[in-house]
Amino acid sequence: QVPLAESGGGLVQAGGSLRLSCAASGRTFSAYSMAWFRQAPGKEREFVAAIQYSDDYPYYADSVKGRFTISKDNPKVTLYLDMSSLKPEDTALYYCAACRYCGASTSRARYNIWGRGTQVTVSS
Repeated sequence: QVPLAESGGGLVQAGGSLRLSCAASGRTFSAYSMAWFRQAPGKEREFVAAIQYSDDYPYYADSVKGRFTISKDNPKVTLYLDMSSLKPEDTALYYCAACRYCGASTSRARYNIWGRGTQVTVSS
């Protein structure tokens, strides 16, 4: 398994930008499809974005499409989520997730490795 550690969260004003990072360890990072999920207080954890291990093809939730960009740096064993035009409804705890040699998915059940999350708060 590849332990995951998120960072980069913080407080930002609406319309601002943040970059989240998810640092992994292990030599086979390129074999993992990875994703970002988020969970706001009182709500279910929801899919944000994913990236396929085989071709780096990205997938996005409709709510973030055009504003967020997921990317993966295999030599640095780091996953990123670049967030722009942030809205108060983007406020949540953001989690990084991974699964080895799996197809990227919007479903939480696909991923068997999770980080502990990083908090993003967007003020209006």
